[in-house]
This record gives sequence, C-alpha cells and structure tokens, in this order.
Amino acid sequence: MGTVVTIEVTGAGADAACDRALEWFRHVETHCSRYDEQSELRQLTARAGQAVPVSALLFEAVRFAVAVAEESGGAFDPTVGGLMERRGFDREHRTGRRIATTASPDDDVTYRDVLLDVARRSITLRRPLVLDLGAVAKGLAIDLAARELERFGDFAVNAGGDLYLGGRNAEGEAWSVGIRHPREPGALIASLRVSDQAVCTSGDYERLAPGDEPGHHILDPRTGASPPSVASVTVVSPSAMLADALATAAFVLGPAAGLALLARMGVEGLIVTTDLTCQRTAGWPS
Repeated sequence: MGTVVTIEVTGAGADAACDRALEWFRHVETHCSRYDEQSELRQLTARAGQAVPVSALLFEAVRFAVAVAEESGGAFDPTVGGLMERRGFDREHRTGRRIATTASPDDDVTYRDVLLDVARRSITLRRPLVLDLGAVAKGLAIDLAARELERFGDFAVNAGGDLYLGGRNAEGEAWSVGIRHPREPGALIASLRVSDQAVCTSGDYERLAPGDEPGHHILDPRTGASPPSVASVTVVSPSAMLADALATAAFVLGPAAGLALLARMGVEGLIVTTDLTCQRTAGWPS
C-alpha cells in the first residue's frame, strides 16, 4: 500500500495475532489494488459490461465506496481511477513502474456506472472505467487488523499515520495522537486523546502531482482538479474505513459542506484550510 505499518500491543503473547493482523494488509492489497495487474480489482476493471462474481472482501469495499459516493453527492467517487492515471498517478509504489491501463474511460463516468448485485455478489461496470479504492482499502485493512487484536484490549495499528487505537497505552491513559501541521514539517497543528477509535487524515502534502501537473493526489471527481480550499482533514470514527473515506469526501467538499457531512454521518473531524484556519465538529475530542 506504499506505506509502513506498525503494531503495538501493550500486553504479552500477541506475536501470532500481530502476524495475522499484518497479513490483512497484504490480503486487502491483493484484492483492491489498482497498481497490481494481477489484483482482483484490476481483473474486474478489464471486464466492463459483464456481471463479474467477486470475493466478499472486494464486493464490500466497492459497495461501501459507492455508498459514500451517494452520501457525499459524488464528492467521493471510486471511479476516479482513470482521472488519477491521466494526472500521472499511474506508477507502482514499490518499483516505480508505470502500470498498463486496462480501460479507456469516458470523462463522465461516475459511481452510478457501478452496478452491484447483492444476491449474486457480482459487480457490473456499465462502461469502461478504472476503480480506485485508495481511500477505502487502507482503512479496511486497519479495521481487519484491529479485529485480530481486539481481545488484547490495548493496542495501536498505525498505517502511515492512519490509526486504530484500542483501549489504553502502556501508561494506562488514552492514546495521544498528534495531527501533522500541513505546512511546517515536523510540527503539529493539533492533538487529541482517543480510545477504541480510528483516526485518519487526508492531506494535500502527502502526494503532489508528478512533473509539472498542478495540485496533488486528492481530486474532485466532478471537476478533475484538486480542491483549492483545504490543506488537511482528520476524522475520528469507530471505523478506520469510514474515517478514511469521509476524510477524502470532506476534503473535496470544503470546510462548510465537509463539516456538515461529518456531522450527518455521526463522526468527528478537524478541517484545516489552506490559510491554516482550524474548523472542528462540535464533538471534536479535547
């Protein structure tokens, strides 16, 4: 997934569970990566117009992504993959090798071109398109890893700064989380303490567009451009998959509509604008 994953368990005897938890990241990548030509997602993308039976893991990831797209009015859209490729985000993170595209998507594809058949657990792509589950898959893997570790009570899963924090830290306190300052390397713009919650951040500093392209890796699917008003969004939620996706959706929507979405979905969030104003939901943890 192009990131470092670390696990901390405060109790003893968790080695086997940690191994299983880490394996979920490899497993999710095998099913959900658009950079791996052998992944289940890429195989699905290559079969536009067909009802393709898929694994339970991929079906639920796509179904979740489509639901968030609907809830956000298309600000979040898993069919943004073709646009991402055209913007230069088309290289495998481990090797730097450019991936071979499997479709020539139309400019106006949306999540409405993804048809889900729950009874048959199949997915039909109505037109050629490229699915991108980047804002869903890592959160899903974090949640699955956390499920492996929940019997130990006190643990932390950290996947490149996206977190699930179970119970308490080694000092018996709620876990302390620092929110990265989007413009000052090594500095924090906020901090919070959480227990049994996920904390996920989307920032404009994470991956800049390659070459001379303007913007960064977060694109508004409706315009094709990077949103201009937000520098980062952090979401606190019981689910990392939900926090991951809603951080991206709120980033695209902007401060006012983004906070409204987070409140409607029952999660807490911090939106940092490009002028470094911090805007929070009413229940943001102290």
